[in-house]
Amino acid sequence: MRFDLVLLCLAYVLSQFFRAFLAVLTQVLETDIGATAADLAFASGLWFLIFAAMQIPVGAALDRFGPRRTTAILLLLGGGGGAALFALATTPFHIAVAMALIGIGCSPVLMASYFIFARSYPPARFATLAALTLGVGSVGNLIAAYPTAWAAETIGWRATLWVLAAVSSLLAIAAWRMVQDPPAAQSDTRGSVLDLLKLPAVWLLIPLMFFNYMPSAGIRGLWIGPYLSDVFSLTTGEVGQATLAMGLSMILGTFVYGPADRILGTRKWIIIGGASISATALLLLTIFANHSALSAIVLMSIVGFAGAAFPVMIAHSRSFFPEHLTGRGVTLMNLFGIGGVGVMQFGSGKLHSTIAPENPLLAYQVIFAGLAALLIIGALIYCFSEDRLD
Repeated sequence: MRFDLVLLCLAYVLSQFFRAFLAVLTQVLETDIGATAADLAFASGLWFLIFAAMQIPVGAALDRFGPRRTTAILLLLGGGGGAALFALATTPFHIAVAMALIGIGCSPVLMASYFIFARSYPPARFATLAALTLGVGSVGNLIAAYPTAWAAETIGWRATLWVLAAVSSLLAIAAWRMVQDPPAAQSDTRGSVLDLLKLPAVWLLIPLMFFNYMPSAGIRGLWIGPYLSDVFSLTTGEVGQATLAMGLSMILGTFVYGPADRILGTRKWIIIGGASISATALLLLTIFANHSALSAIVLMSIVGFAGAAFPVMIAHSRSFFPEHLTGRGVTLMNLFGIGGVGVMQFGSGKLHSTIAPENPLLAYQVIFAGLAALLIIGALIYCFSEDRLD
């Protein structure tokens, strides 16, 4: 690992933090500025949708300008600026705008690392390197859990956001100075995302790519807090501990998935197996939604562990992309992976606001069951894809 890749990994820690920290601040934001669970679902969904939409221009920028300039500029303006706006927020609308800006700032950091891996390392090592980056970067999930709850209670959530704005800006400046762009592709051929979408194999991968990250990111990033508070009356500190447990399971899952394709000699069936385990845990969570807080946390942690197949899915899809479209290819798949979470956050927020006033428990059961059904559909389609390890 080069130092510039370590730097990008630190930037990805921020990205993981920003997609997950709203779950811990649910109660304090409702008290201070009147932000409801539906408001935060909208803001969280906006982060994911803006992040996803940015993958198209980010992919083009990576192929044309390289990861150094792409990452530094967007992280400074979006990450630093968005965190500062969040610190100044006085209404739920301000939080939504801030989260949109932060989504722009975070959009290039992981794909910049993956772009460097694809251009500078052997294809067989891609999944392992991708999982290593994702796993280490997922420390942001842990920081977004109990430590954030502690910081919010100790120095206040506004001061916490000002610190994050400063850290984002400093990392952006460091990226401008230190990230090394890989050699250009040895091809004069030009292309676009449309060329990738003409590949029939890609369309068998897209549905599960769209659905697979929904449960772990959606629950960990938003619903674990309101669910445990509404159904089991857990405090902010207790919710922080629960999100810490789920975050640890997601990191562990990432490290387990990383070398699994080389050990087991398949990518396709590893991905399908993980989706099946995650769907089963979600169905059990639906059935036993009010059994106990401990069983709910265990099942959500299983969802987090089994749903960590993202680097293997990226590695699988990358094997179908031509070299000169590497940046556009990995960001296209990331668009579907992250965009799915954004769509789910909007949809689940509407479901929750419609059902919860009369039956809060039923609202969460509908969300969990819907996520399980989508995973099953995506996995069934994925069964028809070609298994590749190159």
